[in-house]
Amino acid sequence: MAELFTSASLFAIVLTLGAYEFGIWLQKKLKSPICNPILIAVILVIAAISLLKIPAQDYRAGCETFSWLLTPATVCLAVPLYEQVKVLKKNLPAILVGVLAGTLVSLGCVAILCRVFAMEDAMLASLLPKSITTAMGIAISEQLGGVPAVTTAVIIITGILGNICGSSLCAILKIRDPIAQGVAFGTASHVVGTSRASEISELTGAVSSLSLVVAGILTAILCPVLYSVL
Repeated sequence: MAELFTSASLFAIVLTLGAYEFGIWLQKKLKSPICNPILIAVILVIAAISLLKIPAQDYRAGCETFSWLLTPATVCLAVPLYEQVKVLKKNLPAILVGVLAGTLVSLGCVAILCRVFAMEDAMLASLLPKSITTAMGIAISEQLGGVPAVTTAVIIITGILGNICGSSLCAILKIRDPIAQGVAFGTASHVVGTSRASEISELTGAVSSLSLVVAGILTAILCPVLYSVL
């Protein structure tokens, strides 16, 4: 059965797109933030390849097309930046301070928890870049001697949690300013969180796009320093 599906080059693409479309439909139907399309797609894909006994490497090879589209899709985040450039320039100092604070808190919490639970250095290196994009996170993790698979998993989980819980947390903490919301989404939950920020407002999405870029740069600089100190 597995050979039948893996021999079809389009199977992985159809499965992924179908699972994501079902996630979108379910989210619109139930109108619940828990029904995140990405989360639904991940669960359905894992269930499908497990049921059909398809090796993960075969599924990953079939999804290489999505990897080619990842960079252009990320670059598209620059569009709202261009459209909101005047507002961003005006609030740039506050945005940079907010991103710096968020990045330091993220790295500090991971470092403290890893030491409290006596985790190995490889696990620390894998978890530190949890709040930035996958491409940058994997590069940093490999440089520090981490496990790329673990880094990928925590980055995805972090993004999904930010996408699902971000709006509720902003409401609970009474964070209503679109710029503050954008900084929170972009710094804490990278591209996946930014997609949710863009749904809130164009300005929130633009600030989130800028924040995720700055957070990625700061994390790339601070991770090796923090790792060497610990």
